[in-house]
Amino acid sequence: MGVRVMTDSTSYIDKDLRESLDIEILSLLISFEDESIKETEIDNKVFYQMMERKGIPVSSQPVLGEMYQRMLDIVSKGDDLVCVFISAEMSGTFNSACKVSEEVMKDCKDSKIVVLDSRSNSMQLGFAAITAARAAKEGKSIDEVVELVERNIKRSRFLFIPDNLEYLKKGGRIGGAAALFGKMLQIIPVLTVKSGKTAILEKVRTKTKAIKVIFNRLLKDNLEFKIKEIVVHHINCYEQAKELADKLKDKFDMEISIVDIGPIIGMHVGPGAIGIAYYTEEEISN
Repeated sequence: MGVRVMTDSTSYIDKDLRESLDIEILSLLISFEDESIKETEIDNKVFYQMMERKGIPVSSQPVLGEMYQRMLDIVSKGDDLVCVFISAEMSGTFNSACKVSEEVMKDCKDSKIVVLDSRSNSMQLGFAAITAARAAKEGKSIDEVVELVERNIKRSRFLFIPDNLEYLKKGGRIGGAAALFGKMLQIIPVLTVKSGKTAILEKVRTKTKAIKVIFNRLLKDNLEFKIKEIVVHHINCYEQAKELADKLKDKFDMEISIVDIGPIIGMHVGPGAIGIAYYTEEEISN
């Protein structure tokens, strides 16, 4: 038997790639006052329309019973399982998965499950899961798969830009005064993920300048650490994402995928957000 891989819906891995690598997805939930919806069952257009009508939803981790059953279904067939989930600083998914995996291993003797914290989300998480799945396809052991994932986590970065600060304000990610200040002075933060949390990399006055910041950071990281793969993320601004992807293709001579960010992460940054996720050959040291 081999190794299977599971991640959660905030990885936003392209469906065709996910299916070709046999990656299992557990969906987080979006909950409005009157209904809860799996993230995998709603698109951004419908989600933001609902958000305008119903207000800010809350997100929640996958249903524990489903998590247990999905893990059990895999290991009961004799496969080992590596799970890579959204940062524990952002969701309870990782901690719950650790507890559920222990129960599954008790109930299914000789099974082996390793649960890893990606310390991020979106395709920074996605690349960790893809790394695991590629290694599993090559027939590597669970220990080898885990080692490669842990290395990938240390060699990846996610940089993103909200179109404005309104959704960060709505979601409580920044204080009201900070949002007002940003709106008045047209401050656009370039955001990243550090130590499992969203952090500000730099502040500029326009989105155009912010895109230049992430492009230049990518070039700098390429010189220091050697870029291996890149995706461009966006929320409802495909043409802008394509322009950035085309620019990156010309510079790096590699295929650049364009990937939507879904509602769980998108509710905090809003439509118009754009960013890049990538990983490098060498460990990123800054």
